[in-house]
Amino acid sequence: MAIQERRERARQERERLIVDAARELAEAEGWDAVTTRRLAERIEYSQPVLYSHFKGKDAIMAAVAVDGFAELAAELRAARGAAADPLTGVATAYLAFAETRPVLYEAMFTHSVDLAFARPDTPAALQAGFGELREAVRPRAGDDDPAVLTEVFWAALHGLATLTRGGRLPREIQEQRLALLLARF
Repeated sequence: MAIQERRERARQERERLIVDAARELAEAEGWDAVTTRRLAERIEYSQPVLYSHFKGKDAIMAAVAVDGFAELAAELRAARGAAADPLTGVATAYLAFAETRPVLYEAMFTHSVDLAFARPDTPAALQAGFGELREAVRPRAGDDDPAVLTEVFWAALHGLATLTRGGRLPREIQEQRLALLLARF
């Protein structure tokens, strides 16, 4: 059994190496620069080794996105617990996450990756991130379905993050927009 465990541990370490290398390369040069050929060179394994772990670039990007959702969930959890108003805390943390990790945010929300939302097979990290938002929204749900209201709140935050990052909304009044959104909730 020890040999089997060692092989599985080595496989997990290679997979982690691939995901980390993809994220680092994307952060340095953008997602267009991430190719299986470049990743193979960077981690010093052959392309077939990458394909033994992932079907291709999209699957690698999905793994990066899942890591991002785990990071986002942790930050939202901390913000929700630390803020006088949990909704303000998670909203501020969400927008800061999108602003400070644009390449990761792209993998999570902009690029087409095979990650299901709001389904039984949704990865745990995605569920955790949504759960933190839902717990912050829940006290304000009243008669509304907390999950649906959370989806609306999340969509509003995502819109603010994406439109501001893309230069379509002026960054100078982001706090004013956020205050207005929070006041409506």
